[in-house]
Amino acid sequence: MNSTLKRIASLTSLCIKGPGGKIGILYCFIVLALNLVEIQLTLKMITWNKDFFSALEKYDAQAALWQIGVVGVITLASASQYLIATYIRQLVQIRWRTTLTQASLERWFSNKAYWHLNTDENSPLDNPDQRISEDCRIFVDRLTGKVLDLFTGLVGLTTYIALLWKLSAFPIAFTLFGTPVVIEHYLVWTAPIYVLISSGLTHWMGAPLMKLNVIQQHREADMRFALARIRESKEAVALENGEEAERNIIDRRYKRILENWRHLINREFILGIFTRPYFMTVLRIPLFLAFPAYLMGYVALGGLMQLGSAFTRLVTTLSWFIFSYKELAELSATANRLASFMQQAEAIGKEPSPIEWNRSADKQLHIRDLTVRDPAGENLLHLPELIVKSGEAVWIDGPSGIGKSTLLKTLSGIWPHCEGQVSLPPGKTLFLPQKAYLPLGSLAECIAYPDKPENPETIRELIKKVGLTCPRHEEQLRQATELGSDYRLSGGEQQRLMVARILATRPEWVFLDEATSSLDAEAEEQLYRLLRTSLPDTGFIVIAHREPKGLGNYRRIDLWNRKPLEIPNENLRVALA
Repeated sequence: MNSTLKRIASLTSLCIKGPGGKIGILYCFIVLALNLVEIQLTLKMITWNKDFFSALEKYDAQAALWQIGVVGVITLASASQYLIATYIRQLVQIRWRTTLTQASLERWFSNKAYWHLNTDENSPLDNPDQRISEDCRIFVDRLTGKVLDLFTGLVGLTTYIALLWKLSAFPIAFTLFGTPVVIEHYLVWTAPIYVLISSGLTHWMGAPLMKLNVIQQHREADMRFALARIRESKEAVALENGEEAERNIIDRRYKRILENWRHLINREFILGIFTRPYFMTVLRIPLFLAFPAYLMGYVALGGLMQLGSAFTRLVTTLSWFIFSYKELAELSATANRLASFMQQAEAIGKEPSPIEWNRSADKQLHIRDLTVRDPAGENLLHLPELIVKSGEAVWIDGPSGIGKSTLLKTLSGIWPHCEGQVSLPPGKTLFLPQKAYLPLGSLAECIAYPDKPENPETIRELIKKVGLTCPRHEEQLRQATELGSDYRLSGGEQQRLMVARILATRPEWVFLDEATSSLDAEAEEQLYRLLRTSLPDTGFIVIAHREPKGLGNYRRIDLWNRKPLEIPNENLRVALA
């Protein structure tokens, strides 16, 4: 419980310290002030109960009609207060959710945590996308709702206790085991005892809900991820007739949802066995408890209704925990999930790099004593030394699964299972994988990624150079609309687009991982020649099963006939394209 409260406090502090957070605090005080107005209106309503029923008791039609007008005014004021308070609270939600979302995104993108957290098989973190989009919303909604209600309830509690103490200035007397018992202001003492027992029963019955809610959120997110994965890989699934297999995967995940859902609804049913009767009777019990005072002549009918109304407000306020238990369970589960995500994302940046990174002063890439391992700790390859000059091309050739792609991941800084020394040259570096990444945006934005697009004429010239001459490409550039599912690019077109990206961003160093594998040999050579002609001073490190004809002179790192774990210097051969 303490750890949960600390996480809630930490996330709340993050919301307050962010942009617009202090204005959010001001808005919260305004909401609290409006809620105090609500308390005053409630007191007016309690008084109205006495006046109205007293008028009925006396058959005073004029007074009764007047009280009907009074309740209309109170109702109008109460509705106005509620709508304004709700609107301002929602403004707070917008500000604080924005702050919390931005903080989550900052941690997710920093130090490439989005990659590490989705790659580490040992990480307990699941579905960070849901945590950023959904958990931030739920946390702020429950926080601004329940916490503000709590503070309002604390103020209202003192007010209602004072009122009930004044109204119930009479004792109740009875005999217990032959001993006379007299309790002064018995209604004031009855309310907290009644609610305390009820709250204890609620917590005892509903305690497992928090854990079950966490599990349910996790499994629902797994289901959404599986559906999204099918959408992203729809072509491969369709070509391989994988509908039945994918349906089985979805069914398995849905069954896991149902399994926990049944546990959840069973626990909610058990909780409801107590809470539902409580909700239905909490407004009637005050009248039952105040009824003896009416029978003994302490109060008239109007006073009885006033006592019952005051007691009801006190019990309702004290029952905040009972009424809010489900939402509090959601707040607790969400806070734990969100805080865990942020802590793990931050921890990525604090972990020392296994590579000794330096900045090269001679505009060359220096690699010394580099060892690359798989996640299980098994060595993939060892590179004693490699120096690549500016403008030079290096071809890394070898069988699949030997560690070529992992070597490039290591040089990019995202692979943690390695050690050695790497001196990076100055200038922009671009890593391109085999599967082209097409960001959400227009064709021009896609080509210029991660930079902003240049003028349309420059982009139009680039797509012509790389062979994207289809009229629909020109039409997309003209409209500048976001690439949708209806705008499909073949594997070869996507890789041509990646070549256009290289030409648009003009990096000093380019690392290519089978980035032209979907093209035929002739088209590949033409594009390599285009790259070398356009970027004569750019260094290229190429992973490919075909020699990179068109890049000019290159060195080949031959991994086909090497001894395990070692790339001897003599295997670095110079070839002519």
